[in-house]
Amino acid sequence: MEQRGERIRLLDILRGFAILGTLGTNIWIFAHLGDLAYLTTFDHSGWWGADDLIRMIVLFLVNGKLLGLLTIMFGVGLELKYRQAMRKGKAWPGVYLWVSLLLFMEGLLHFILVIEYDILMSYGLTAMIAAFIVKGGDRLISITMKVIGSIHAVCILGILLIGLVDANMSLGSFVEVTALYKDGTWVEQIQYRLSNFLVLRLETIFVIPMNLFLFLLGVRFMRSGVFSQDENGRKLRGKLLKIGLYIGLPLNLLIFVPGGAFDLPVRYLFAPLLSIGYIAAIAKMVQYRKWDGLWRRLENAGKMSLSCYVMQNIISSILFYGWGLALGGKLNSLTIIAIWFGISLFQIWFASVWLRVFRLGPMETVRKHAAGIFEPR
Repeated sequence: MEQRGERIRLLDILRGFAILGTLGTNIWIFAHLGDLAYLTTFDHSGWWGADDLIRMIVLFLVNGKLLGLLTIMFGVGLELKYRQAMRKGKAWPGVYLWVSLLLFMEGLLHFILVIEYDILMSYGLTAMIAAFIVKGGDRLISITMKVIGSIHAVCILGILLIGLVDANMSLGSFVEVTALYKDGTWVEQIQYRLSNFLVLRLETIFVIPMNLFLFLLGVRFMRSGVFSQDENGRKLRGKLLKIGLYIGLPLNLLIFVPGGAFDLPVRYLFAPLLSIGYIAAIAKMVQYRKWDGLWRRLENAGKMSLSCYVMQNIISSILFYGWGLALGGKLNSLTIIAIWFGISLFQIWFASVWLRVFRLGPMETVRKHAAGIFEPR
C-alpha cells in the first residue's frame, strides 16, 4: 500500500485520462450547439454515413466510460480523505462535508456560467451521502451498494424495456437550443440555464444512485488493494480487465444499435463495466517505461483534474458558441476529434507548466484553503 503522505501515481494518471476523456463526450455537445441527438441513436433507423460512424466509434469508447472512471476516482479520493482523518484523529465526515458543499457550489457556478451538463453538483451531493455511509463501515458500504445498485439496474432495464416496446421514443427537438447557442449572447445563455434550472438539472438527481454506487466502488477498490503494485493488486486488476473485456465490451457495443433503445442503458448501466476495464488496462500500460513521458504529463493533468475540467469547458464554449469563434455546427467529425485532441494536449502542457510553479491547480488551491478555513483550531 502507499506510504503515508505519498501520492499513488496510478491514481493521478487515471484521473488525467478520465478528465481528458470526459471532454471526448462533451465536445460533441459543444460542437453541435447543445443538440443531444448527436450523442444518441434516437434519430437513426438504419446505418450511418462515414461522419456519423466516426462519431459513434468515439462515443462507444468514451461516452459514460470516462465519466464512470472519473466517478470511481472521486470515490478513491473520498477514501484517501477518510484515511487521512483517521490517521490524524479528526472527526469524520467533519471538514469533508464543507469541502463537498464547496464542490457543489463550484458546480452550480459552472452550470450557470459555462455548461448545463455540469457533473460537479451531482458529485458534491453524492460525496456528502457517501461520507456518512463510509463512516458506517464496510458492512454498510456493502449493503448500500447492493440495494442502490439493484434499484438503479432495475430502473435502467425498465427504461430499456419501454424503449424496445415503444419505437417512437424521442428526445424531442433541440432547434431552439441550437439557435440560442449559435446566435445568442453569453448573458442570454445564462438566462436560459437559470430559467430552465430544474429541467436541466434532472440528470444531476437521476445519476445520484449510480454515482453513489461508483463512489463506494472506488472506496472498495482502494481498500481491497486494486491500485497497489503488489501481487494482490495485479490479480485484482486482472479480474477487472476480464470483466471489462468479456462483459463490458459486448454490452457497450449495443450503442451501435439504432433507434435509441440502448442509449441510456449503455451510458448509465453498461459503461461502468468498461470503465473498470480501463483501470486495469491503463495500470498495465503504465508499466511500459518507454511511455513514461506521457504518463508524467497525464499525471500532472490528474493532479489538477478539477481545474482541467472547468478549463476544457470554457475553452470549448469560446471555440464553438456564437459569442466566441462560432465554430458550432460547421465542422465534421474528424475536425471535432482533432479539436478534442488539441484541447487535451494544451491542458497537458498547461498542467505541466503550472505545476512547475505552483503545488496545486487553481481550483484545487481554493479547495485546500477552504478546507483550512473550516478546519477546527
